[in-house]
Amino acid sequence: MYNVTLIKDTTENGVRKASFLTCDYVCSTQIDIELEGDIIHRVQFTDGCHGNTQGVAALCRGMKVQDAVERLLGIDCKARGTSCPDQLARALKVLVQED
Repeated sequence: MYNVTLIKDTTENGVRKASFLTCDYVCSTQIDIELEGDIIHRVQFTDGCHGNTQGVAALCRGMKVQDAVERLLGIDCKARGTSCPDQLARALKVLVQED
C-alpha cells in the first residue's frame, strides 16, 4: 500500500542512480537518489512540500544509507501512514536489498 516503485537503477563511474515513484498518499511523486557505495550523495524529490523535501535531502547528504533508513522509516504525515521521508527510507531499503 505504501510501497515505492523502482523505475530506474543505473551505475555510472561508481555512482548508483535510482529513481522511484512514490505511493499516492504523499505529495511528492518521485524520488531520485544517488549513492556512492553506502553513502547518500544526492536526493531530489519531485513535487511535495519544497522546503521540507529540500531539508530532508540536505540532511541525508553524506549519511550512510542504513542510518537514514533508521531515522526516516515510519515518519507519518497527517495520519496518512507514510510521508515523504518515509518514502525515501522505503526507497533506500529497496536499494540495500538489491545489492
